[in-house]
Amino acid sequence: MATEEMHESGISRREFASVAAAAAAGLLATACGNRRLYDIPKDKLRAAVAEMEKEYSAKYGKAVTVSDAGPMPGVVFAYALDISRCVGCRRCVYACVAENNQSRDPEVQWIRVLSMDKSKGIDFQDADPYYQPETVPQDGRFYVPTACQHCRNAPCTKVCPTGATWTEKDGIVVIDYDWCIGCRYCMAACPYGARHFNWGKPTLPSDQVNPDMHVLGNRPRQQGVVEKCTFCIQRSRAGRYPACVEVCPVGARKFGNLLDPNSEIRYIIENKRVLLLKQELNTMPKFFYFYGT
Repeated sequence: MATEEMHESGISRREFASVAAAAAAGLLATACGNRRLYDIPKDKLRAAVAEMEKEYSAKYGKAVTVSDAGPMPGVVFAYALDISRCVGCRRCVYACVAENNQSRDPEVQWIRVLSMDKSKGIDFQDADPYYQPETVPQDGRFYVPTACQHCRNAPCTKVCPTGATWTEKDGIVVIDYDWCIGCRYCMAACPYGARHFNWGKPTLPSDQVNPDMHVLGNRPRQQGVVEKCTFCIQRSRAGRYPACVEVCPVGARKFGNLLDPNSEIRYIIENKRVLLLKQELNTMPKFFYFYGT
């Protein structure tokens, strides 16, 4: 497109460059076929992971392991959160930051806790994510933590021009940071505000690095990519609870296998008052809110 044509159509040079880059990346992804991490030959994947381990170990001065563990058969992870128990302490937020090697400066947080007025019920327009009372829970308030909902019908995965984000067989929506071009289409498509962009160069002090990493999870992210909750993939695929579940002082957070009829998550869905955020959008989240009391 000539410069004159760009001006006539109202497209700036910056906008044209952005669209062109996204289109080129989309063509590359299409030419490569349905690219998924586990479609790569195992030896090449392990070699790439070994290079990551070597790089991160040298950078942070400690032995770093990077897992490439894939989905476990017969498992679809799901999350449940008891709104009647959450006290708004935000311990989940900071446990998530520490576990998932999120940037400390500029600060990136994957979990947001919203303070809401009990008299109004769940009202996002009136929600306060910046509450700072002397103690919690605050009289007349209740709390709704939000993060990636790991939707079965995830709009974010449909708009990515490079195929950098997709839903794994165990239900975890992941991002390949090496393929993310930072277009932020997924952020615009997500109705939950659950994706976060690294505007500045991430800062992660060596003494705060979690050395137990996953290639699709908590390995360090570069500037200019999108990141989000992964259900602590480095933990959940090793048979452990996500960090936010373990740290919750009141047991408001539950996690388990949706396909297991004897799991706690199934009991909650079948026996408690359960709600989905923005259910009318048909995103089919695997993050269930419920009232335990």
